[in-house]
Amino acid sequence: MSTAVTTPEITIATPADRDAVVGCLVAAFVKDPVLRYLFPDDGTYPFYAATFFGHLFDKRVQRSSIWTIGGGASVAIWEPPAGQPAQPLVNAPAAGHRSPEEARYPADVLARVQGYEEAVHAALPTFPFWYLGVLGTHPDSAGRGWGRAVMRAGLDRAAADGLPAVLETSNPANVELYRRAGWEVLGSMTEPVPTWIMRQR
Repeated sequence: MSTAVTTPEITIATPADRDAVVGCLVAAFVKDPVLRYLFPDDGTYPFYAATFFGHLFDKRVQRSSIWTIGGGASVAIWEPPAGQPAQPLVNAPAAGHRSPEEARYPADVLARVQGYEEAVHAALPTFPFWYLGVLGTHPDSAGRGWGRAVMRAGLDRAAADGLPAVLETSNPANVELYRRAGWEVLGSMTEPVPTWIMRQR
């Protein structure tokens, strides 16, 4: 009898997958330079990171552009092109009003989130592209190639649209990993966190 391990099916996330996806990403990004710049305190990181990733999930789940594998053990959150770069994670509030997501952050955290988002989106290309906003694998499932698999699902959609894909990473080690997967550095920024913008045609 064969004991070969097969790769689980890649599926498009639904609202029912929210808890699994958010839990995966909170664990996957616990040492990520950007997430720890935004949420440096160990005690509050799990709550604020869950708020952050939950907001991303809620924005994009209805666009059928979140791919998962292994019951949410690996996740790729993509933003389809809409004629403009991907929308900021935290939208500017109306005068005197905070969104539910913003209300969960104290002022200093909110300022860091908004500042980072503004810097990234100013550095993104102006032409249409598929945007890989988040790619993460739960540490318990690392090393299985699932991250590349869920990333490929979005790349296939971008290719079907005849559009390039774009991402940003603040982890220097990821730059080489993405290069080996066919990405190239398009640009970079140094503040508030060193970050590389990458593109795959």
